[in-house]
Amino acid sequence: MRFVPSRFRVIGQRLASLALAAVVLLPGAGRAEVLDPMLGSVLTPGSAGLGVAIRTERSPYKDVAARYDVLPLYLYDGEHLYLHSYRAGLKLKKTGAWHADMFFSERFEGFPSGERPGVLAGMATREPGVDFGLGFQYRKPGGAYLAEVRRDVSNASDGLELRLGYFGAVDGERFSLTPYAVVAIRDSALNDYYYGVRPNEARPGRPAIALGYGINLMLGLNGRYELTDNWRAVFGIGVTRMAETIRDSPIVGNDSLISLYAGAVYDFQPAPRKLAERPPFLVKALVGGSTDCNLLPIMMLQCYSLDTPDRTRIAAIEFGQRFVEGVNGWPLDFVGYLGVLYRDERGYQPDSWQLNAYMKAYYYGFPWSHRVRTRVGFGAGVSWAAQVPYVEVRDQDARARTTSKLLNYLDPSVDVNVGDVFGSKRWSDTYFGVGVSHRSGIFGASRLFGNVDGGSNFIYTYIETSF
Repeated sequence: MRFVPSRFRVIGQRLASLALAAVVLLPGAGRAEVLDPMLGSVLTPGSAGLGVAIRTERSPYKDVAARYDVLPLYLYDGEHLYLHSYRAGLKLKKTGAWHADMFFSERFEGFPSGERPGVLAGMATREPGVDFGLGFQYRKPGGAYLAEVRRDVSNASDGLELRLGYFGAVDGERFSLTPYAVVAIRDSALNDYYYGVRPNEARPGRPAIALGYGINLMLGLNGRYELTDNWRAVFGIGVTRMAETIRDSPIVGNDSLISLYAGAVYDFQPAPRKLAERPPFLVKALVGGSTDCNLLPIMMLQCYSLDTPDRTRIAAIEFGQRFVEGVNGWPLDFVGYLGVLYRDERGYQPDSWQLNAYMKAYYYGFPWSHRVRTRVGFGAGVSWAAQVPYVEVRDQDARARTTSKLLNYLDPSVDVNVGDVFGSKRWSDTYFGVGVSHRSGIFGASRLFGNVDGGSNFIYTYIETSF
C-alpha cells in the first residue's frame, strides 16, 4: 500500500490524540525527568541555570554561508515545569521507566536573516515556527527511547512531525556523553513550507515545486563536563541527512547539515548549607509605561522620561522563588521569576499578553542596609509576547528591521524594604521599587530571537512580598 502525505497527516493526528489519552490514563504520579540531550542533563534537579553557547550550522539553502549563532541558555528544572531556552514544557505523569511531557519548542528552520542569495530572491519569507508537542520516553540503564509528536502552532508551516529516537548515556566522574540517533518523519506541509517553491515564485532556474512527506535522519553526540561544582561546559556535534523530497528542491544545496556548539552554564543549585530552610514564595505586582530611552542611560539615571506621544502601558504579576541566599557569604541572592504581563496598547493595536521567565541577582551590601535594606537587582531570561508590542513594531518598521515574539529579557531594578522604612516587622519581607522591563534580540546575533536587532523598554514601579 502506498504511503501518501495526506495519510501521514491523518496517522500523525491520530497518534497525537492517542498520546494525549495515554498521558491522562497513565497510573501514578511523580517527578518526570525530561530528556533533552543538549541541555536536560546539565542541571541539578530542582535548580536553575544561566549560560551561553556558540552554535554554527551549515545552511540547507543554496549559496548560503554557514550560520553562526549566539544561543543564550536559560534553564530551569522544576518538579512540574521546565525551561530549556528554546523549549518549555509541563512534566506529566510517569510510571516506572515511562516518562511524558507536553511542550512548546522553537523550530530552527527558515530563510536566513538579512540579505538573501539570488536563489531565494523574490520568495516570501519562511519564518522559524513554534511547535506544540507531546513526548514519551522509556528509560533503561545506559539509554532511553524517545517518541514525540510535534505540530506547528505559530501559523508558519502548520506542519506535523513524528520523531522516534534512541539516546545513549556514557557517564564518567566529571563528564557525560549522549550519543543519539533520531528519525524525523515530516509531513508535506512542513517540507513544502520551508523548501518548496510556490507557482508565483517560479522563475528560470527555480521551477515551482510542491514537496511531499519525507524522513530526516539525525545523528550526533552531545556532552557536558563539570568544571566546578556549579560550572558546566557543554558541547556537541550533529549531522542531519535531509529527506529525498527536500533534496529535490531547486533552492536546496546541501544534502547533509552539520552543526556544532560549545558553551558554559552556571548551575544555581547551592550546597545544602546555603539553602533557606523554607524558601519563601514571592509575589510581585507592577505597573509601568513605555519610554524612548535606551536601557543603559536609564540605569545610569541619564534618561527616564515617559513623556512620549504614543506611550503604551503594562501591568504584570510575577511569582518567584529564592534559589540561593548569601552566595559565598556575600550579600547576594538569586531569585527565579515567572510572570504574566498585560499590554495596554491604547488603541494603537489590540491589547495582548506576555510571558516572562528569568533569573535575577540581588545585591544588598550597602553601608546603610542595616537601617533600610536596599537592593539593586539585575535579571536575565526570555520573554514571549502573544503579539509583538506596538512600540517594537513602530521602531523596527522605522529602521526596516524584523520583529520577533520571542526575545531576550532583562530586568534591572532598585528597591527598599517597606518594613525598615516604616519601622514595622509586619512588612519586613515587603519591598517597593522601580525597574525596567526590557526586551531585545541581542543585537541580531541570536537566531533563537529571530536575529532581531532592537527591542523595547518600559519603566515600572512595583511592590513585592513573600509568603
